[in-house]
Amino acid sequence: MSTKRKRAPAKRGSAKRNKRKEESDVDSDITDGSETEHTTQPDEVLIAGHGDALDELTQLPQELLKTLIKPAGQLFIFGLINWDLATNKIPKDVKNKMHPNLYSPHRFTDHKVRLAVSGCVATHSVIITEEGKAMTFGRNKFGQLGVDPTETKEIPTVVPGLENMNVIGAACGRNHTLFLTDTGTVYACGDNRSGQCGVGNLQPNILTPTRINYRGPPIVKVGCGAEFSVILDIKGGLHSFGLPEYGQLGHNTDGKYFKTNTKLCFNFETSPKRIVLYIEKSKDGHVAPVDVTEIVDFSCGQNHTVAIDSKKRAFSWGFGGFGRLGHAEQKDELVPRLIKYFDTQSKGVRSIHCGSTYSLAVTDFGALFMFGQSKRSGEANMYPKPIQDLSGWSITHVAAGNTSIIVSADESVISWGSAPTFGELGLGDFTKSSTNPKEVSRLAGVKVLGLSMGYGHTLLIAQNDTPEQIAKLETFDVFEP
Repeated sequence: MSTKRKRAPAKRGSAKRNKRKEESDVDSDITDGSETEHTTQPDEVLIAGHGDALDELTQLPQELLKTLIKPAGQLFIFGLINWDLATNKIPKDVKNKMHPNLYSPHRFTDHKVRLAVSGCVATHSVIITEEGKAMTFGRNKFGQLGVDPTETKEIPTVVPGLENMNVIGAACGRNHTLFLTDTGTVYACGDNRSGQCGVGNLQPNILTPTRINYRGPPIVKVGCGAEFSVILDIKGGLHSFGLPEYGQLGHNTDGKYFKTNTKLCFNFETSPKRIVLYIEKSKDGHVAPVDVTEIVDFSCGQNHTVAIDSKKRAFSWGFGGFGRLGHAEQKDELVPRLIKYFDTQSKGVRSIHCGSTYSLAVTDFGALFMFGQSKRSGEANMYPKPIQDLSGWSITHVAAGNTSIIVSADESVISWGSAPTFGELGLGDFTKSSTNPKEVSRLAGVKVLGLSMGYGHTLLIAQNDTPEQIAKLETFDVFEP
C-alpha cells in the first residue's frame, strides 16, 4: 500500500507565527529564522549538583565501554562541503570561497578517527579521534560546533570545553549537538530556542558544551532530531527534550497552546524527561499499553523517532507524514507505538536508522526494510517493505541522510538517492544520483568501520591497519579545504 505525500496538519489560529514551514520535508533547508513561536518560559530548577565540581563522575563499566568504543581508521568525506550553501541566505563572503562538490570519496584529516557523526538535516559534523578527543567542523551559526566565535569551520577543530574528556558518542541536530563521555555524561551546545540542549532553560544559543540538566542513570547513547533530542540510559530508559510539536518527544502531547486567539505557542521540554508509556493499536483502534522493560537502541529523524526494545520489537512516534512511522497511516503518534509489521511477522529488528522523512530497519535475518519516503516526490511506503536489491547481502553499516542512503555490505559499499544529490552517494562525476541501490566501485574492497550522513554529505571510516589497506587508501585523493 502506498500513498501520495501528505503535508503536516494545518495549524488553526497560527496567523501570526513566523511563517513557520509546515514540516516541509521536501526541502529540509537549514533555516536561520526562528521556526517556532517563542515566549518567555521559566527556567527549570537545575538538579542539585548540576555542573558542580564536587559531583563525582565514575567511568562506565569496562565491558560496556568495549562495545561503545569502536576501532579507529581513516576518515573519508564526499558530497556537499560548502556548509553554508544549504541555508536560505548565503553569506556574501562565502560566495568567493566555494568548493566544488566531492562526487567521489576523499581522504580527510590525518587523525585516526573512531567515530564520525552528522545528522539527516545537519550541515555540521563531529569526529572523535582515537584518543577520544572531540573535533567539529561545518556550519557554526548557533554555536553548534562548541567553538566560539560562531564562524564556519572548514577543518576539524578541537572542542575547547571537552579536551580533557574521553568522548565516546555524539549526535547532530539541525543546529545543535550532543556529546557523550565515558562517564555517561552528556554535554550540549548550539541552538537552544526550543530547549533542545536540555540545560533547563531557553537561552537561545549555548556556545560552549554545557552539561545537560539530568541526574539519572548514566547515559549510553545520544540522538538528535531537527529541534529535539533523545538520550538512552544504561538501564534502558529513554528520555527526550526540546520541541514537542508533532509528538516526537513521546510524552503524549504536542505541547501546543494558544497565548492569544491567533498566537500558537509550545511548552518546550527544557530538561530530559523520561518516556513512560508504550502502546499498541489494534485494527479497530483499540489502544493497549505494552510492557517495555528496556530500550536497547533508537534513531531520530527530522521529526520522528524509532526505538527497539530488548525483545527486538520496534516502536515509533512523532510526525506521521509519508508513512515514516510504519503504521500504514499518516497520523502523528504522541507516544511510542508498536510497529505491528515486525511483531506479527516474527521479524525481530536488529538495528534502526532514520532519515529525514523515512526509516530503515535491519532485521535479525539481515533483511533491510524501508518505510516512509526518501524521494522528494512521488509515492511513499506506508508500511515496511524489503529492499529487494540488497537481498542476500550481509549488511554491516547503514547511514540515512536527507534523501540519500548508504550501506556497507560484505566487501562493498552501496548507495542510492534520487536527484538532486550533491555527491553524497560517492558514485563519481558521471553518475550523480541513482534511484536504485548501486555499488560504489571506488570503495570496492575497503573495510568500512563506520558510516554517517549529513544533509548532503557522507562520512566514512575505513580500516587502515595493514600495509595493504594503507596502500589502497593512499590511492584516494585528499580533500584539503
